[in-house]
Amino acid sequence: MKTFDRIVQESLALFNQHGERPITTNHIAAHLGISPGNLYYHFRNKEEIIYQIFRHYLEYMRTHLQIPEHRVLAPEDLGRYLDAAFAAMWQYRFMFYDLPGLLSRNPQLSEDYHRYVRDELGPVLAQALGQFAAIGFINMDQKQIRPLATNIWIVVKFWFAFQQTIHPDKPLSEDTSKLGAKQVLALFQPYVQDAYQDAFAELEARYTT
Repeated sequence: MKTFDRIVQESLALFNQHGERPITTNHIAAHLGISPGNLYYHFRNKEEIIYQIFRHYLEYMRTHLQIPEHRVLAPEDLGRYLDAAFAAMWQYRFMFYDLPGLLSRNPQLSEDYHRYVRDELGPVLAQALGQFAAIGFINMDQKQIRPLATNIWIVVKFWFAFQQTIHPDKPLSEDTSKLGAKQVLALFQPYVQDAYQDAFAELEARYTT
């Protein structure tokens, strides 16, 4: 693996384990067993490393949350989207513990993040909910779709930080994602049509811990 990629990969691991603020470029270099000068050859500062990590996050989200082009969505796709979304939140969780701080220190990151949420993520969520409504999985009109999409994003985005706040002595794990997925399903439940109650119950059972 190239040094550039190793720096990005190991920085992500360090940030997730210890938080981003206490980790310096010297810590990263020491962890990798390289000189600070070698690290600075690839990245001028920590913010550039974080930005590259963010680009990996974007690539993951764009790949896993895209809407199929040649078929309509089915209820099982909701589980696929939940798995992908919470896997991303777990893999890149440090970014969402202090997202406002990261964005305030990195103008390029801030611009790209807000553009992604506005121009890509928001429309994808709205399109998915619209298709779920079109097949009769959920009963929802256009005015209800955008607020539900926003609520879903809020839960997914802040789930790990929320759990860390209310259970400070309980280590986070990938199983924490299951609780978050069930919380999102609770947002869907009032809109699920009778014909899909069994399919919805199967989805809920997937995330029983």
